[in-house]
Amino acid sequence: MTTLGENLESVRKRIAAACTAAGRDPQQVTLLAVSKTVHAPTLAQAVAAGQTAFGENYIQEALDKMRLLQALPIQWHCIGPIQSNKTRLVAEHFAWVHSLDRLKIAQRLSEQRPAQLEPLQVCLQVNVDQAASKGGVMPDEALALAREIARLPRLRLRGLMTIPEPAVDFASACVVHARTRSLWEALRRDGLDLDTLSMGMSADLEAAVHCGSTLVRVGSAIFGARQPRV
Repeated sequence: MTTLGENLESVRKRIAAACTAAGRDPQQVTLLAVSKTVHAPTLAQAVAAGQTAFGENYIQEALDKMRLLQALPIQWHCIGPIQSNKTRLVAEHFAWVHSLDRLKIAQRLSEQRPAQLEPLQVCLQVNVDQAASKGGVMPDEALALAREIARLPRLRLRGLMTIPEPAVDFASACVVHARTRSLWEALRRDGLDLDTLSMGMSADLEAAVHCGSTLVRVGSAIFGARQPRV
């Protein structure tokens, strides 16, 4: 059985190899460790192995870990859906939000972001598959929503995030990720100052990096199979 440190190093090598194959600098891609259901002591081990950015889906669970790990240099990313009654907690405690897909939530986050903190870094979640069961704004509505979010004073719109359906192979994954890259480029041409493409997970990070991802969200390849919530 591999150790947590070995798993992290393996993922870093995968990212570096994917960047080399794509003619990119590995420094252009950030590894976000998806740590939902992972206990605080394990996160502390990951920090000791050099990982400092963690993505959480469940707000209360994340807040508990923040309290236990407050002495460590961790950057917390909210990557799950946000209910209206949780926006203040997110605005006060997270550095990043990847899952914005409604103007109402964005407005509440902006209003509730404490003045002493830097603006909340946010990504617009796009439903690139256009699946009815998924969160995210539809691609043809992304530009209008992105323009509105970019105007909010306490948010900094950084880019797009997607969670596409699992692809059967590298080529199929590239087709989907290329759609998100094209949309991101269209928003940039419209004048939006975007620098982040949050796409790619354990199974498809190579395809995502090939298509220009700047941030990959990896959970199981680092922490193993997801543990049930208790």
